[in-house]
Amino acid sequence: MKSILTFAVILLSISVFSQKTISGKIVDKKNLPISGANIFIEGTYDGATSTENGEFSFTTSVIGNQILVASFLSYETSKISIDVANYQNQTIVLRESINTLDAVVISAGTFKAGDNSKITALKAMDIYTTAGSNANIVAAMQTLPGTQKVGEDGRLFVRGGEADETQTYVDGIRVSQPYNASISNLPTRNRFSPNLFSGMSFSTGGYSAEYGSALSSVLLMNSINEPAEDVTNISIMTLGLGLGKTSKFKKSSLSFDVSYVNLAPYQLVVPQKIDWNKPVQSISGQGVYRYKFNKGLFKLYVTYDYTSLDLNQKDVNYTDKIRFDLNNDNLYINSSYKGEVSDKLQIQTGFSFGYNKNKIGIVSDKLNNTEAAFHYKLKFRNSFSNYFKLNFGAEIFNTNFDESYTPTAYSTINYGYKNTQTALFSEAEIMFSQKVALNLGVRGSNASIVNKFVVEPRISFGYKMAKNSQFSVAYGIFNQTAKQDYLKFDSHLDYEKASHYILNYMYNVSGKMLRVETYFKDYSNLIKYDTNTATYNSNYNNNGFGYAKGLDVFWKDSKTVKNLEYAISYSYIDSKRDYKNYTQQVTPSFVANNSVSIVTKYWIDSLKSQLGLTYSYSSGRPYNDPNTASFMAEKTKSFNDLSFGWAYILRPQKIIYISISNLLGTNNIHGYQYANSKNVNNVYENQAITPPAKRFFFVGFFWTISTNKNTNQLKDL
Repeated sequence: MKSILTFAVILLSISVFSQKTISGKIVDKKNLPISGANIFIEGTYDGATSTENGEFSFTTSVIGNQILVASFLSYETSKISIDVANYQNQTIVLRESINTLDAVVISAGTFKAGDNSKITALKAMDIYTTAGSNANIVAAMQTLPGTQKVGEDGRLFVRGGEADETQTYVDGIRVSQPYNASISNLPTRNRFSPNLFSGMSFSTGGYSAEYGSALSSVLLMNSINEPAEDVTNISIMTLGLGLGKTSKFKKSSLSFDVSYVNLAPYQLVVPQKIDWNKPVQSISGQGVYRYKFNKGLFKLYVTYDYTSLDLNQKDVNYTDKIRFDLNNDNLYINSSYKGEVSDKLQIQTGFSFGYNKNKIGIVSDKLNNTEAAFHYKLKFRNSFSNYFKLNFGAEIFNTNFDESYTPTAYSTINYGYKNTQTALFSEAEIMFSQKVALNLGVRGSNASIVNKFVVEPRISFGYKMAKNSQFSVAYGIFNQTAKQDYLKFDSHLDYEKASHYILNYMYNVSGKMLRVETYFKDYSNLIKYDTNTATYNSNYNNNGFGYAKGLDVFWKDSKTVKNLEYAISYSYIDSKRDYKNYTQQVTPSFVANNSVSIVTKYWIDSLKSQLGLTYSYSSGRPYNDPNTASFMAEKTKSFNDLSFGWAYILRPQKIIYISISNLLGTNNIHGYQYANSKNVNNVYENQAITPPAKRFFFVGFFWTISTNKNTNQLKDL
């Protein structure tokens, strides 16, 4: 027995003397102690909890190199490789964990739509239910600050930039022809159906290095990743018919949306100022196929539409009306894949092909053109930690444009251009803490038509000053090749250039958002020419310049009054340019110095209805009267539009929607066309450019048929 006791004492002594003490202190980045943190050797039960002073100490019998783990709620877990024999009185600094619900979000120049982002300004259904938008994505975006409502055009004009300065992307891949075909002084609309998209991001400037070839803005649209169930949507409208269908399979799904539009019946009821030979008719279809891999998602998006119209248009230079007829074919194919290469590395790749063909008749003259555009992108995203993420990639754009013009009794004139543009981009997302974030990016690109490599730095910074408010700033340089109207005649023009400076303040709590943003844009290398319009015999150069500066304010509230949601936008802009055939630096004709938009929606339970009103105001826009000595010194009267929308729920799956644009019938004037020469009274005659009709009426019946007979659009209203 004595021998056994002696042996036990020896073993206990060896065990005690072989144990080593691990000790130290847990602090945060400000060197303040963290109490209650857990510290232990990975793979063992040896550990301790830090005291009020942040100190810890425990013993362990393991030896050699080990992993020491320190963790605490709201802080990132720290794993440190240590030598057990020599780890005493050490200090461990824990970094605050980045909680996406509370962390700063860089919001300078960016609006979100239809997702759960903290900078969401529009819901997906707002594209439909905003009075006056009539399911047009661009029309809904025009209720946001920073945009210009150019009624005779219909495209997206942003902060003193022309519509060609805004690029559209679907799932990160560019759309080369995003608008329906139209003719001069008749507004067009976006080609895409909101049904197939889950979220949109609209940048008014200072956007990521991932995107280029746009001087002013990018509109990013993300198609739905995974539909909830099988659904059929039927639409019967004053303008035509629509059918949508979504089918889900085990690992894939297919959605399509087809529509037929014919304005002839509508115009029998609502007279137009336009002398139609054949009102607008179009047939279009869009579809998305999705396949879900173990670590990724493949999407194929295809859209096609055919549009035709024929009209007689008044021109102040001619006694008789000018006949225009147009036939347009448009095909767009977009293929994308997004997935994981490893736990921290993501890949996003895809390509698009766009084909657009126009056949235009001008009296007996013929103008035909085709554009084929290709875009391929490869992007990687490496998440080194919650604090540092790196995006990098490359892309190729290829455009081939051909046009032929055959004047009456003359031979055909052919012109066009080809351009291949390659680009590399990289952007680091750095979170210093939940209050401070920084994005650093750079983009380099070369266009064959210019044969010059340009480098574009991009930087944005966000600081969260309080729980619900933050500041953001953004700066960037942006280059874009000259637009098609010029390159088809002169393919040796340099890049146009813009520099953006943006300061943003955002206050955001549940149901309320305030954004105040000021900006300055500096334009250089803008295109100038020496004739009345851009033609094949014009002399072109890059001597143009200009600026745009202003203030945008946005307030949205859906909480103060029960069942009422409203948004108020105000924009002030001071913009001047010397470009095109301008004789001096002046405010261009599409810029209104002051713009206001008020969007309201009110749900009435007893009527099973949502009522909406949208009021739009723009101060007068400049135009040039050649009868006066000053250039571009005249202004139109201000623009006013009060639009009404009513969504009535017949049944949970059946909705009637009624919309009336310009409810009060205001006589809006977009500008004036002046004669090229004086009349017998030595005066340049003019005619006003006005909408086709004072009011636009829309009535639609929307029926959703789902598997469970409960799915409908009501939740999105």
